Amino acid sequence: FNGVQTPKFFVFPKGRRIALPEGLGFPLFVKSASDDASFGIAQASVVHDLIQLQRRVEFIHTQTGSDALVEEFISGRELYVGVIGNQRLNTYPIWEMDFGLATTDSAAIATRKVKWDAKYRLKHGIDSRQARGLSPKIKAQILEMAVRGYRALSLSGYARMDFRLSNQGQLYLLEANANPCLAAEEDFAQSAAVGGDHYARLLERSEEH
Repeated sequence: FNGVQTPKFFVFPKGRRIALPEGLGFPLFVKSASDDASFGIAQASVVHDLIQLQRRVEFIHTQTGSDALVEEFISGRELYVGVIGNQRLNTYPIWEMDFGLATTDSAAIATRKVKWDAKYRLKHGIDSRQARGLSPKIKAQILEMAVRGYRALSLSGYARMDFRLSNQGQLYLLEANANPCLAAEEDFAQSAAVGGDHYARLLERSEEH
């Protein structure tokens, strides 16, 4: 309705029978419907059959205590856009998670180890940086969809919009992070700096909004 494409999804509340929802096909991605910071996300989160789906949904229910969000797995590039403002919005340069060598035998997903294990990141050459090689058309589409998603969800202040650009060139909004980490070394602040808002200015702007 708002012109923002998302993966097809289904939510399994705790205690509900686990069966393949109509309209969804494998592979699927299973995560907590409410937790953040990649809690409960691992390579096993990508499932390829009904048995794996049932086991992972049960794992999410048990280990996180939350409902399970199951969505179609989009293989491709993981991109982030920082948005700041209320009435007037500004976007920061498109950022990308570079999974390095971690995707040799694994799916390119931001697992808890990818996000928080410094030794693992160093070993596999995992880093986040300004996105490269995007056409002007795709860049414009990503930034427009970031603003559309921000508006559609009635967000305020600032947020980080997380996307997948599929191997077929289709863009999907995965998540709207309404409270992204503002630490200087994190994606949001780094992209803001490239966009002209040095760290002190970013903090000032976040307080203004």
